[in-house]
Amino acid sequence: MDATQKDLVIVGGGPAGLSAAIYASRSLLDAVTLEREALGGQVILTSEVDNYPGVPHADGYGLTEAMREQAAGLGADIRMEPVDSLERNAETGRFQVRTPSAAYDAAAVIVSAGAQPRKAGFVGEERYAGHGVSYCATCDGMFYRGKQVFVIGGGNSAAEEALFLTRFASKVTVVVRKDHLRAQASVVSELERSEKVELRLMTSIVELGGGELPSSITFRDNATGETHVETYEEGSFGVFVLVGRVPESGLLRGLVELDESGYAVTDERMATTTPGLFVAGDVRRKPLRQIVTAASDGAVAATSVATYLGHPVEG
Repeated sequence: MDATQKDLVIVGGGPAGLSAAIYASRSLLDAVTLEREALGGQVILTSEVDNYPGVPHADGYGLTEAMREQAAGLGADIRMEPVDSLERNAETGRFQVRTPSAAYDAAAVIVSAGAQPRKAGFVGEERYAGHGVSYCATCDGMFYRGKQVFVIGGGNSAAEEALFLTRFASKVTVVVRKDHLRAQASVVSELERSEKVELRLMTSIVELGGGELPSSITFRDNATGETHVETYEEGSFGVFVLVGRVPESGLLRGLVELDESGYAVTDERMATTTPGLFVAGDVRRKPLRQIVTAASDGAVAATSVATYLGHPVEG
């Protein structure tokens, strides 16, 4: 299979990848963006986006579709092709990117493959994703103002986001499958002091039921194995699954430094330790994973590629 020569291959068509495609087009780079499943990534599962500057009350699909249209309008080449492999020729410094139907030979690569939220695995989780089940308190907390929320998870991120949710929710119930939280003692103490927080240890959610929105939760006592069902008014509560995220960093293994959780380590230019290989969005190590930070990463990565290829863009 003959490889198509490109200045840049962008792996991933979420907000980071689409932003990179926009900036690559404006830099007159010969680039192609490859997405394996659905343009927009995890964002398209979000029914309401209220924290993207200048675009209030958007939905995830509409927002990323506008990004796609903008990129395409600037001439971006966007293809639905899963990437099977990424390799670097040590002699030439160029990258070989292969999909099931094509091969690309690129001077630079931006990997913006994102990260998948780790699922809890209860019945109804997929059904209510984005409609009663959320994986990001920072993204969706405000939509549960005055409502009850259940937080699944006992680590630092779950505990911290549970505290964040007390700003909006009338009650926050933290559901932990073990007999203790793994979060730092100071955070646990803050949870225990909050009048809005209830801790349910040795407990798991096994099923979510209802109509268009959830109205019932089945809990299991992990000490006895017994289950019981609690019912609420439909749409009066939400479940936040905060048991970690899984970065889509498989293509990067052996090419860049990954942290203990598998996230790629970059500098502020989105550059990795491999010349010509850049990483943007949720797949890289960063303190905040939001649409706006992903878009920012993509813009920085593409302009860094332009500089790397000798076509610097003035800021």
